Amino acid sequence: MDYPVQLSSQLQQLLKSLRKSRQMTQAELAQRVGVVKSRVADIERDPGAVRVEQLLQVLAILGARMVVRETATEASATRPSIHLEAHAQAAKATATATLTNGSKPALPTPGAQPDYPPDDEPRGQ
Repeated sequence: MDYPVQLSSQLQQLLKSLRKSRQMTQAELAQRVGVVKSRVADIERDPGAVRVEQLLQVLAILGARMVVRETATEASATRPSIHLEAHAQAAKATATATLTNGSKPALPTPGAQPDYPPDDEPRGQ
């Protein structure tokens, strides 16, 4: 299931809910992350103040991951290059940053062909 997150304050309840749904205490999560229990409490209280690397580590331990999706309206608001425009249209991106614990891959499958022209094509001035 995806959980759209637009503000770091929305992560407060999400992180705590994910931890509790895994029947994990703050002390158990702290041990797996390699920090003290009070650090996990700090992360849950103010996730916006944590390093991205540590947040990603916590999410991975909780069986979740961060996915960034470009919204269609944002893609058209700034005039991207033809290369990016073609990619955005092909992807038909929908939401903003999302946390997911589902089986949807966050990155393209290794060996998959991109649906946009290669970078070595000539570009207009």
